[in-house]
Amino acid sequence: MPSRSAPVPGLTGASSDYPAPELYIDGSWLGSTAAGTAPVENPATGEVIASLPLAGDAEVLAAAAAAQRAQSEWAASTPLARFDVMHRATQLLRERADAIARVMTMEQGKPLAESRREVLLSADIVDFLAEEGKRAYGRLVPPRTAGIVAQIVMPVPVGPAALFTPWNFPLNLPARKVGAALAAGCAAVIKPSEETPGSAIELVRAFHDAGLPRGVLNLVCGNPARVSELLIGAPEIRKASFTGSVPVGKLLAVQCARRVKRFTAELGGHAPVLVLPQTDVPTAAALSVAAKFRNAGQICTSPTRFFVHESIATSFIDAFAAGASALEVGNGLEPGTAMGPLSNARRLAEVEALVNDAVERGARLVCGGRRLERAGHFHAPTLLVDVPTEARIMREEPFGPVAIVNRWSRLDDAVDAANGLPYGLAAYLFTRDLGLAHRVAARLEAGMVGVNQFGISQPETPFGGVKESGLGSESGSEGLAAYLDTKLITIGAG
Repeated sequence: MPSRSAPVPGLTGASSDYPAPELYIDGSWLGSTAAGTAPVENPATGEVIASLPLAGDAEVLAAAAAAQRAQSEWAASTPLARFDVMHRATQLLRERADAIARVMTMEQGKPLAESRREVLLSADIVDFLAEEGKRAYGRLVPPRTAGIVAQIVMPVPVGPAALFTPWNFPLNLPARKVGAALAAGCAAVIKPSEETPGSAIELVRAFHDAGLPRGVLNLVCGNPARVSELLIGAPEIRKASFTGSVPVGKLLAVQCARRVKRFTAELGGHAPVLVLPQTDVPTAAALSVAAKFRNAGQICTSPTRFFVHESIATSFIDAFAAGASALEVGNGLEPGTAMGPLSNARRLAEVEALVNDAVERGARLVCGGRRLERAGHFHAPTLLVDVPTEARIMREEPFGPVAIVNRWSRLDDAVDAANGLPYGLAAYLFTRDLGLAHRVAARLEAGMVGVNQFGISQPETPFGGVKESGLGSESGSEGLAAYLDTKLITIGAG
């Protein structure tokens, strides 16, 4: 790990701690604008660590125009040529993994080991999509008449894409979108969260240093509503992809629909976990604690609503509470930290409000339930039991380190409760009865279901939800397809 005074390989900026943020438009870095700056805060200390230049209307429109100018050349390049550039970028990500992980932990708060894994996984995601770009095959349809020589169905890039990503996975989520767009032959403009810009900037820097042609990838930050309105409204942009809240996703979907532009959205969830009687309780509880409190629970697929059969509920609650209480909470840069802070003051206040509401309505607080009295945005790992259905947390995604355990006696009731919300991103179940697991998994209304484990997201697999959890998928071959249109070419005899 570089010292505080040593330069960080691959990074530029005022210090080795956190590089000075810059925008990236048409192949050039922009360190200041007339639109001013926004502070970037370390959520573990509450200190401002950088000033982020904000894009005004001129910069946003310039980025869209640059993507349009670069589109035809990038789309005309061979999939192998695109792969070569993208793979050089992922090699740089891996070489710089330690330095980029430190940037991520400073701006987002997650433990350093989690940040490093995210950097390496992001490189794997881009590599898979670059490889998949070489296999975006078309097909030949036999003609029905003698006058037609061939009917060719071929995938073509949809065109320049606007990519909007949040703060909870500041490199993984940009990698999914950028990797798919570039592999499909689409130029792009990415707008990462203004709270965690550094990780996405280092992703873009890797592509810049790998020789990506100018204009193919651009990065802007600014007023989120204004930037999204300008990009989606720009005639150069043909597709938008968004990860974030349901209300904002619906707003962007309307904007895209008005202009008949492609739209992919991942809008979060409130993941249920069904724990059936035939379950290895200690293993299920240990896996649940690890999954629930990873990234301080700020994960759209985070398990939150645990529905546990009454025969094993007490043992599961005891094991879960013991595991949660044993977690070391602290600054993600410090050795031994298992859970970092919440990413911003808004989340801390909202988590507190949800927990207090549940307790006031009769839920039993088993552990945690409070903010930690120290600098930064820390909340103790929390377990609520027997939470009434009218509590807000039973309907609203806490997006924080809070788990709910409710008991059930009839499986149908548990499945109905799991499916009872308008969200359907992820769901999980635990049982030794694999036949029952198949039947229950088929009934769960979710885009992704994990059985006896929580590892549902890999570079090769589609990531997406149903109901109000989103439209379309990212990652896997489905993620690439989201950036491709279908063209039919019919050739006559002449």
